Amino acid sequence: MSATPKPVASNGANDIQRWPDGSLRHLLTLDGLSRDDVVDMLDRADSYLSPQGAAPVRNDRLSGRTVANLFFEPSTRTRASFELAAKRLGADVINLDVNMSSRIKGESILDTIYTLEAMQCDFFVVRDASEGVPRMIAEHVQPHIAILNAGEASSAHPTQGLLDVLTIRHHKQRFADLVVTVVGDVGHSRVARSLYHALTALGVGELRLVAPAALAPDATLYPHAIVGNAVDDALRGADVVMTLRIQRERLDGAHGQPDATHYHTEFGITAERLALAKPDAIVMHPGPMNRDVEIASSIADGGQSVITEQVRNGVAVRMAVLDHIDQTRKRNLGA
Repeated sequence: MSATPKPVASNGANDIQRWPDGSLRHLLTLDGLSRDDVVDMLDRADSYLSPQGAAPVRNDRLSGRTVANLFFEPSTRTRASFELAAKRLGADVINLDVNMSSRIKGESILDTIYTLEAMQCDFFVVRDASEGVPRMIAEHVQPHIAILNAGEASSAHPTQGLLDVLTIRHHKQRFADLVVTVVGDVGHSRVARSLYHALTALGVGELRLVAPAALAPDATLYPHAIVGNAVDDALRGADVVMTLRIQRERLDGAHGQPDATHYHTEFGITAERLALAKPDAIVMHPGPMNRDVEIASSIADGGQSVITEQVRNGVAVRMAVLDHIDQTRKRNLGA
C-alpha cells in the first residue's frame, strides 16, 4: 500500500514565522513550508560542508550579530552544533542553561527574553519541553529578533528535520521514489513530526511509521503516512531506515516504561531486520542512542549507518538557517 505525501495545511505558526513578502523571519516549524523553502536551505547547507578532516567552512556573514542559546531542556548535539554554526559565521554566542522542570510559562521566560534583547541579542535559539514556547516568544520580540526552534515538546524540531533530509538527499538524490521507514517511539517524537513535514514538502514516495501500540502516534497528525505496528512489514523494501529512542522523559504513568530487552526483541533494528530493507538502505538515528535497545551496536557502527553524517550535517544546516534568516531580515528591515 502506498501513501503519497501531499502539501498539508499550516499548523498556524506560519502566520508569524514569515515576513509579509513570504520569506522566513523565524523558524518555528517545517509544517507548511514549500518544497522551494526546504530545497533552498538544503542547497545553502551543502555550501557549508567540507570534507571530513578538512578545515570547516567559515565566514563573517553574522559578524556583529549575537546568538543566544536558551535551552530550557537538556541538549548536547543540538546546542553544540548551533554554537559551532554561529561561531563559524562570525557571531557572538551566549549559552544559557535554564533547566527548570517545574517552570510555569509566562512572564519569567519573557523577562529573560527582554533582558537579552536589551543586551542586543539578535537570534534566540530555544528548546523547551512545553508546547508553544517558541511561538509565544516570537509573538513578543522586537521586529529585528529571530527565533529558531531547537526542539519543542513532542511537536517540532525543524533543524533536525532539515539535517535528516539533507543526509537522505546525499545518499538517495531523489525523494519521489523513496520508501522511508521510521521505527520507535513515534508518538512522543518531535523528530518524526519534523521529518514528516520535510519529506512531505519534498514529495517522498512512501513514509512508513511503526511503533508499539503504547508509543503509537495520533494517525491524524500524519495523514499522508502509513502508520502501523508491524515492524517487519514496514522494513521490507525500505530505502531509508530511521530508528528512534524511547522518550522516557515524556512518558506518563499510563504508558508505563517499556522493558528494554523486550523492546529490542520486538522492535530493535538488528542485522536480521535490516536484511528486509533494500541492500543499499541507509540507517539513521537522531541521537542519543540506546545501543542494543532501539538499534544493535553492530548496525549503529556498520557500513549502512549514516548516523555520524547526520551530526556533521547538523552544523551545516544550522549555519544555513542562521544565514538564510539573517539575509531575509536584511531584505525586510534594511539592517
